[in-house]
Amino acid sequence: MRVVVTDAEVTLADVLSLRLAIEEPFRDGTELVLRHRATGVERTVLLGTPGAPAGDASLAVSLAPLTLSVGRWDAYLRHEGQRARLRSVDPGFSLDHLDTYALCKRTLAYRSYRTRNGFLALKIADAEPVAEVRAVWFREGRFEVTGLLAYTGLDDDDARHEARLALHRRQSAARVATAATVQGVRFHAAVSLVDVLAADPDASGTWEPTLEVEGVSTPLRLGSRLDDIDGKRRRLHYPAAQVDGVAIRPCYTADDELRIEVGG
Repeated sequence: MRVVVTDAEVTLADVLSLRLAIEEPFRDGTELVLRHRATGVERTVLLGTPGAPAGDASLAVSLAPLTLSVGRWDAYLRHEGQRARLRSVDPGFSLDHLDTYALCKRTLAYRSYRTRNGFLALKIADAEPVAEVRAVWFREGRFEVTGLLAYTGLDDDDARHEARLALHRRQSAARVATAATVQGVRFHAAVSLVDVLAADPDASGTWEPTLEVEGVSTPLRLGSRLDDIDGKRRRLHYPAAQVDGVAIRPCYTADDELRIEVGG
């Protein structure tokens, strides 16, 4: 039986919604199998109504009751012991949808996507509150950053919240802080690069930025995960700014968190 996913989305209620093109109805006992790529753990869902008309079909699977763990889950169809990976033609990416999804306060974030080989899969990640970076640049001697507050539960409205951008250097406990602008869930912050150098003038190293926001209990780490670019440390390379002969550049960690590198 040939089945192809034509549309895939995880809804705001964490329901996997699929539209399928099928050549014949699902047979009695057909199952959707989700298999964790790293551990091999599987979850199964019984599908379909035998004898339903062929052509287009739709499925809705609530993900929370399946207790899926963090990681990548591949999708299969199985019937009478025979199974095949579920093909997909939907790239499964919408920046607007990811932004809307991230407005709710969650503990896990579910995302459907198409693998490089054209199969349906799920990516599940922890969803602690974070300042999601959308743009970074140096200008007029400042480091500037804009983005979206994700998984905080704050409303996407015009309300302003007191906020501060802080840069920390763990090796020396140096700290630089400046006021930031937060309106609804959108933020903008800038810090003088001269102030960063002055806070720890004799050392090269890495600074970790966080955003402290009124109404959010803990400082928010700055990162970039609500897109389709994994591994930004390898893929995104920013030019360095020169301040008093010292090179300063933004970069990402292996976990897609933003850092500021001084010297080196």
